[in-house]
Amino acid sequence: MLIYNSLTRKREEFKPHEEGTVKMYTCGPTVYHFAHIGNLRSYLMEDVLERYLRYSGYAVTRVMNITDVGHLTSDADEGEDKMLKGAKREKKTVMEIAKFYTDAFFADCAKLNINTPDIVQPATGCIDDFIRVIEGLIEKGYAYIAGGNVYFDTSKLDKYYVFNDFREEDLEVGVREGVEGDENKKNKADFVLWFTRSKFDDQELKWDSPWGVGYPGWHIECSCISMKYLGEYLDIHCGGIDNAFPHHTNEIAQSEAYVGHEWCPYWFHVHHLNTTSGKMSKSTGEFLTVSLLEEKGYDPLIYRFFCMQSHYRKSLVFSYEGLDNARVAYGKLVNRIAALKNEGEIDEAAAAELRAKFKSALDNDLNTSLAVTAYYDVLKAQTNDKTKLSVLEEFETVLALGLLDAAKKQSEEKVEGDPYILDMIAQRAAAKKAKNYAEADRIRNELAAQGITLIDTPQGTKYTKE
Repeated sequence: MLIYNSLTRKREEFKPHEEGTVKMYTCGPTVYHFAHIGNLRSYLMEDVLERYLRYSGYAVTRVMNITDVGHLTSDADEGEDKMLKGAKREKKTVMEIAKFYTDAFFADCAKLNINTPDIVQPATGCIDDFIRVIEGLIEKGYAYIAGGNVYFDTSKLDKYYVFNDFREEDLEVGVREGVEGDENKKNKADFVLWFTRSKFDDQELKWDSPWGVGYPGWHIECSCISMKYLGEYLDIHCGGIDNAFPHHTNEIAQSEAYVGHEWCPYWFHVHHLNTTSGKMSKSTGEFLTVSLLEEKGYDPLIYRFFCMQSHYRKSLVFSYEGLDNARVAYGKLVNRIAALKNEGEIDEAAAAELRAKFKSALDNDLNTSLAVTAYYDVLKAQTNDKTKLSVLEEFETVLALGLLDAAKKQSEEKVEGDPYILDMIAQRAAAKKAKNYAEADRIRNELAAQGITLIDTPQGTKYTKE
């Protein structure tokens, strides 16, 4: 399997530290608000990566944190604690906010067929681990105390900016979003491991530590949670591309300083989901959520399908027009699968050939777009339906598009799921989208002449038969 490694900036053959075993870490959400669909794109692609590694025969252990303390709004060491911000917004405690939005996050993941990682660990449950590692960094000379806080000393590293060839003078880590830098830092790239002098008098979550009452910085949690459950050698670390700097950069710095060797050789970064007006962000006001898509009549799996049609290392522009196109294509796939008959014997030679195309796509830096094309290759293959269904079931264990389940449901609801009628409905939707209203009316009239009445609803077009 070739995968693009953000650390080396090239595609490399994936080889875990221990043969046949993959230790995988994915940065979890900061649970102060709903996840928007841009956040969820990263989790979708990480889910496919994990599923494909398992499909390829690896024993995978995947760990994810839940950030419920310490993530400031600047992503560096300034601004307001995001959890406190959420608590103030909703007049609840930080832990009430964390519980509500953690549950909401996993509910969204379930709707998108995103598997829950093997281990999910809230940051507030590992305070003793953070303190232990920070003490170790101080003992090794990589951290210092200033102004009551504990900082990581980046000047002790041979190379700090590992993901990009940044020049230090071009970076102003402490000067973001209009806030001033931290005068306690020896170097502007240094970052906080433990706060004891919060700028917020009403900071809700604080713990005793050797340096005074306080709370951990954001970056230390992922290093500690990963090492707690996966040991000193991690195989692959995943996250959104916006986490590469400073978050993942700081994770590498503190982890390798603590363990004394390379920590994680492979880094998998998913690029942004943008709208036509730019990057999707919670700070811009209204943002797109799974619930909003549902309110507009979209099955969340249509969004999963939409994402699979693009490569994870390309920024993806979201539009309802694009989602409508995905819905039409998805419906046609369901229709074609529903028409298959589970009869005959599996043709192993044909199955192997079809399977090879699918694996070739995903071995090529997780090319999900080509993997979706492999579904179409199966449907048009010169082999029997039982073979096709068998192969498609395999593919679904990886892409998890819900196509076979939808096809089965359609077959069981024959009145609502006639493949011919659904195909005509899809053609009519495409005609309306192209503003070819005459063609749309022709299709409606043709079906009406057969005793089929179309009913347009917010959830899509339904029909009745006389």
